[in-house]
Amino acid sequence: MLAESAPPTLASLTEQLAGLSNIDALRKLAELFPGKVVFSTSLGYEDQVITDLIARNDLPIRLFTLDTGRMFAETYSVWKKTIDRYGIEIETMFPEQSAAESLMTGKGPYSMYDSVENRKECCFIRKVEPLRRALTGQQVWVTGIRAEQSANRQTMTQLEWDDAHGLFKFHPLMDWTFEEVKQYVKDHHVPYNPLHDRGFVSIGCQPCTRAIQPGEDFRAGRWWWEDNSKKECGLHAK
Repeated sequence: MLAESAPPTLASLTEQLAGLSNIDALRKLAELFPGKVVFSTSLGYEDQVITDLIARNDLPIRLFTLDTGRMFAETYSVWKKTIDRYGIEIETMFPEQSAAESLMTGKGPYSMYDSVENRKECCFIRKVEPLRRALTGQQVWVTGIRAEQSANRQTMTQLEWDDAHGLFKFHPLMDWTFEEVKQYVKDHHVPYNPLHDRGFVSIGCQPCTRAIQPGEDFRAGRWWWEDNSKKECGLHAK
């Protein structure tokens, strides 16, 4: 009886992906972890690029999105255009109903403005907990993170081990600039959120997202009433 091969380690997997193009790296991961590679899309610029890569190359990677119930109408519009363009399915994860109802009943629709704790509570209910459900049983989580998006993301590597979820995280666009992302979208006629043309570089929930001004940090439009050290919602916490 043949011995089972040892599961890939971060080091061995990093070595296997070294030098591969984004498409080939995604294909390799799908081969190594059949049926266990998922991509979380927020339908923003970066994620639309990855969706295009997956769809154009018919990669066996499941797509899902988190519908928080507080999305911009423009986000739903690009969602429909993406489905129509590529003929793909985007699995939808909603907040747990009783938790969302209790939050709205007890604290109202804008509790996130009252304190960091309240905002994180809302993020947990609407994003973090649904994400945990979506990632349960998976082995690789593909994201649209780029290094230049925020200071803490500049220390991340393209492939990581996520202790919180017990899986590998792969960021195919980690080294891309914002201009490279926009150029790819233009060159390949990728559907994108029209809010990007109005100064929204990072698009989340409507109450927590605004356009940024020239010279402002990339994440300045998210939770703008908080200081820069709190510009994460918990999705990518280690």
